[in-house]
Amino acid sequence: MDENQIRTVLLQVVSELSHSGSGFQQGVILQRAGQRLGIHIGRIEDQQALLTMWHDLFRNGQLAWGYDIGNPNPPFCHLTETGRNTLRNLSRDPANPDGYMQYLSNQGSLDPIAESYIREALQTYNNNCYKATAVMVGVAAESIVLELRDVLVNRMNSIGKQSSRDLKGDLIKRVLDAIEKELQPYTTKGAPAPMPTSLAESFSSYWPAFTSQIRTIRNDAGHPNNVDPVTPETVHAALLIFPLQVKLTLDLTAWINTSCN
Repeated sequence: MDENQIRTVLLQVVSELSHSGSGFQQGVILQRAGQRLGIHIGRIEDQQALLTMWHDLFRNGQLAWGYDIGNPNPPFCHLTETGRNTLRNLSRDPANPDGYMQYLSNQGSLDPIAESYIREALQTYNNNCYKATAVMVGVAAESIVLELRDVLVNRMNSIGKQSSRDLKGDLIKRVLDAIEKELQPYTTKGAPAPMPTSLAESFSSYWPAFTSQIRTIRNDAGHPNNVDPVTPETVHAALLIFPLQVKLTLDLTAWINTSCN
């Protein structure tokens, strides 16, 4: 049985039972998850996979043992602050890879390179390898930026407009700045062929923020000046931002291909 399916169902059960007070216990949670997965009387390998996912929730800091001082030991347990944050965004939280990838696919088609890196980012995130996650998300983000750059350069060539050296170059910071410099004039209503208002507002407000946040944590992880250059919180934020960057990039791509002059 797929481990992501097991993790998704387990998180759903944890969410449902998290308000049951002292009834929030290991046996109750595992029994319900096993029944929902159809493995409570099934193969021992599937049951052990469920147990592995259960202990991962403790290893990742989603759950901790004990209900209160009077009941501090197993089978009692409780949600941590990290666990509560996960459940708030359960349908798309990186702790739920299947839900996250479904939410990401809802934004539009993702190129295979970016998808491969973001899938690995989810694996490293759920194994507490946050520096590796930062690098994987950064590479995925750069991949979609470069794909947008190629679309923009092709469009400029087709209308006889010269592309700058920075736009066609390999240095991602200069490519980002060149994209912004080229597209920003189209966000004003006085432009010959302006972007639609909603796209113009999204580009002006979110493009610099999206690209800067993800690039910063990628650079911090790749060029560290201390042993913990990134935090779980900043990596978590980058993963949540990425689908929004994908959506904006795809919207820009569609506009460039049809309307940019």
